[in-house]
Amino acid sequence: MSKSLVIAVDGPAAAGKGTLCRRLAAGFGFAYLDTGGLYRAVALRLLRDGQALDDAVAMVAQAGALSLADLDDPALRQEMVGAAASVISAHPALRTALLEYQRSFAAHPPHGAAGAVLDGRDIGTVVCPNAVVKLFVTASPEARAKRRHTELVSGGEDVSLAAVRADLARRDARDSERSASPLAPAADAHLLDTTKMDIEAAVQAARRIVAARVED
Repeated sequence: MSKSLVIAVDGPAAAGKGTLCRRLAAGFGFAYLDTGGLYRAVALRLLRDGQALDDAVAMVAQAGALSLADLDDPALRQEMVGAAASVISAHPALRTALLEYQRSFAAHPPHGAAGAVLDGRDIGTVVCPNAVVKLFVTASPEARAKRRHTELVSGGEDVSLAAVRADLARRDARDSERSASPLAPAADAHLLDTTKMDIEAAVQAARRIVAARVED
């Protein structure tokens, strides 16, 4: 793909990938792309325009209209947007439409960065199969539900832990069972279970894995 160093991070929702990846990117001076944000941005555009979540033509058109500003919209973190993103991410046409954007980011990181950190569901298996380092970050369903519930409540949303737990279970099923690029660890990915880790411990564990290759 390119001579840039690519760190591919996959895993289910609320496993702690986002914070971990941002910290890794900052620590190594790499660019960071939350690929889930791309799907959330498309979902948000669909919702705001009153378009159906099963309209493949509309979602591909919205993907083509994305800008970097879309990825900074605070509304992307809303639970309804995340749920909608999980639904549309199963559409092969949308995944194809966003694939080139992700690969271009990895091959040519912005601002002259020497490498890129991408997180998502199929980075190590489909988007960047030749990434120099691959991580699969996970945690128990209960730990992930508690983390997401805390995040949503702190953001002002009124949602129960049970509702968050049920939503994550639905997302896990959709992500793992879809025909297009299902969630699964790459054969050569390092498994990082953060169930019993705080963010500092998770970042340090990930950094040790990455440093063994990047700083070699």
